[in-house]
Amino acid sequence: MAAPYEGQAFAALRRRCRLNGTLFEDPLFPPSDQSLFYQGNRIGHITWKRPKELSSNPHLFVDGISAHDLHQGQLGNCWFVAACSSLASRETFWQKVIPDWKDQEWNQEKPETYAGIFHFQFWRFGQWVDVVIDDRLPTVNGELVYCHSNDRDEFWSALVEKAYAKLCGCYEALDGGNTADALVDFTGGVSEPVDLTKDEIKEEEEKHANLFERVLKVHDRGGLISCSIRAVSAEDMEAKLACGLVKGHAYAVTDVRRVRLGHGLLAFFKSDKLGMIRMRNPWGQREWNGPWSDSSEEWKRVSKSERERMGLTVQDDGEFWMSFDDFLANFTDLILCRLINTSHLSLHKTWEEAVMRGSWRRHDEPLHNRAGGCSNNKLSFLQNPQYEFDVKKPRDEILICLQQKDRKTARREERGENLPIGFEIQKVELNRKYRMHVMQQKAGGSIFINSRSVFLRITLNEGRYVVIPTTFDPGLEGEFLLRIFADVPTDCKELTLDEPPQTCWSGLCGYPSLVTQVHVLQANGLAGQDSDRVSDPYVIIRCEGEKVRSAVYENTCSPVFNTKGLFYRKKASRPISIEVYNHNIFKDGFLGRVSVPAEQGKVQKTLHLKEKGDDNDLPGTISLVIETSSVLTSI
Repeated sequence: MAAPYEGQAFAALRRRCRLNGTLFEDPLFPPSDQSLFYQGNRIGHITWKRPKELSSNPHLFVDGISAHDLHQGQLGNCWFVAACSSLASRETFWQKVIPDWKDQEWNQEKPETYAGIFHFQFWRFGQWVDVVIDDRLPTVNGELVYCHSNDRDEFWSALVEKAYAKLCGCYEALDGGNTADALVDFTGGVSEPVDLTKDEIKEEEEKHANLFERVLKVHDRGGLISCSIRAVSAEDMEAKLACGLVKGHAYAVTDVRRVRLGHGLLAFFKSDKLGMIRMRNPWGQREWNGPWSDSSEEWKRVSKSERERMGLTVQDDGEFWMSFDDFLANFTDLILCRLINTSHLSLHKTWEEAVMRGSWRRHDEPLHNRAGGCSNNKLSFLQNPQYEFDVKKPRDEILICLQQKDRKTARREERGENLPIGFEIQKVELNRKYRMHVMQQKAGGSIFINSRSVFLRITLNEGRYVVIPTTFDPGLEGEFLLRIFADVPTDCKELTLDEPPQTCWSGLCGYPSLVTQVHVLQANGLAGQDSDRVSDPYVIIRCEGEKVRSAVYENTCSPVFNTKGLFYRKKASRPISIEVYNHNIFKDGFLGRVSVPAEQGKVQKTLHLKEKGDDNDLPGTISLVIETSSVLTSI
């Protein structure tokens, strides 16, 4: 259920207008310059007109909805129009953005139902919001100023653009933006930017092929895709290249497929298929003129039936095909927006999602400061919000998306620029329950960028991790949404306590006086004849009734455990016990135990392995490398 934006409930407002016989006039987005500009009128005299003043037979849709419906107007919002083109190709998504579209459509047989009011839904900062608008649209000389359709009777694109402009503060707030943001707002999905100039994607055939598979999978599973050629200077922006493409311009990807080459029956038995991608220019014209362009000779290699299946048209409508090779050779940036599947009833991969809301806030007391900046700021970095999550498989692909609350609506007050944001991931002790106060092992992290969201896809080993979302500079305030996706639940939660809380029992039972970190690094192998016994080892660390168990390391006699535990100790003199086991389907085998005192630093301990049933026979040893140290409880 979408929340009404600014408390405006569509059904109640439309009912009131119908009862009163009036057309809706939106007091929150009036027909004035404040709805158009935040810096002053740059166009001239604007006349606001309703669709019935522009067409004798207005409709939301004429002959359905299509990517060809949209044309960019007098705004530099190709990013938004490209996202709308992608939206138009996905029925599931556009019916969410344009809810109850049949009910909202003009009804020629019941003109009294028209009330000049429409509503659209967008996903913003973790929830769907329902945005109500009146249908007064800005015009100059009887023509729509901004986004419009090919057909003068069709108005869905202009009305969606107006609702989005209202959400962002004004129309001018859409001048320059990020396609990834609009794709997320249309779907509630996660946008992954791909820099095609990095990681030798263009040069290495395997990476090239893997990327095509990813793009094809996102498209086939209903995702939205956009691409662009990076402009490196102001002069480059919207520069028209000889090949027909435009720099600094967002293109919607409208199809991805493998195309069968050849003619006749034999073509069906060949494995000769070409990876291809179809794009659309939001201007509705100016296309790629290289290989596989609309009327190029290459299409003779494709049968008529295959061309019909692809929906190939030869007209200057802004839509064109390219081979994936040519795509990589010309484009620099790709955006893949997935609707992350969390339904267990689906046939496709199901993700487990954790959603956390937080904020960066300045406080007078340093201990409670939660705006510490990136890790360059060593004294304040760990004062940022911290979120713990578990990876429960031996290796799991994790998706992490950090989004800041949109600041475009504050542009009028000159506070509308996004903060540079990012996050860092640290691998921590398996039993950590309280906030980190010293740096641990860095496991990964995002770039820092002043976009609305940052994304990271990373494969992590089994264990416990802490993700720390930050602004780049300390002391910057803002709200954020953190989303973590994994194969199995991560049990993500915020770490809010700095140390164990004092309770009424602390005086009787004692309060921890020492905090010890125990790190079992590795086992240096097995000596002796019966080495097969330790093919699947794991380690358990025990201290004052608490224990930490590592993952099982399969088929190795020299495991690199890299297992850490953190213990809040009341009896500092008691040693810490390290036990090694061999995993077995029926019953795990106990291999031996060693003890270490706290604060000993890095030591090497020899663990003697005993033959089952014969305590006097020692067939071999394992040499354990263990490190213990005291750590801070607060800063």
